[in-house]
Amino acid sequence: MKETKRISSLFEKLYAGSPWIDVTIKETLTGISAKEAASHPLDKCNSVWEIVNHLISWRLNVLRRVQGEVITTPSHNYIEEIVDTSEAAWQITLQQLEDSQEKWLTFLENFQEDDFEKVYPNNQMNYYEHIHGIIQHDAYHLGQIVFLVKYLK
Repeated sequence: MKETKRISSLFEKLYAGSPWIDVTIKETLTGISAKEAASHPLDKCNSVWEIVNHLISWRLNVLRRVQGEVITTPSHNYIEEIVDTSEAAWQITLQQLEDSQEKWLTFLENFQEDDFEKVYPNNQMNYYEHIHGIIQHDAYHLGQIVFLVKYLK
C-alpha cells in the first residue's frame, strides 16, 4: 500500500471511521447544539466551537504549507471569540470542517510521495512530519472536545 493511502486512511478513521483511539471527530460533534458549542463550561478553557475553528484553520494552514506556500501563523493561533453563535453559523462551521477533510483527502490522492522529503523553510520540518503533525493535532484537540462534551452533557 502506498504511504499516501495509509495517511488518507488515518485521516478518514480519525474523522469519521474507526480509529485506534475509538473516538471520532464527527461522532463527537454530532448532536452538539450551537449553544453548547459556544459555551465556556470551564474557566480559562476554549469552547468546543473555538477548538473546531482552530482545527479547521490549522488543517488549511498545513495543507497550504505542503502545497509550497510559506505562511505566517497569526498571533492568535487561530483561537478567536465566536461572534455569531446561531445554529446556522454552527452548521456552517461543521460544513467547513467537512470541507477541510475533503480537501485533505483530495490532496493526498494526488500527492507525489517523493514530496514527503520537501522541507518547509519556516521550521525545517519535512512535509511528512507536517502531514502526520496535523493528524496528531486533530487527535490532541479531539481529546479536549471529548472532555468538554462530557462536561456539557
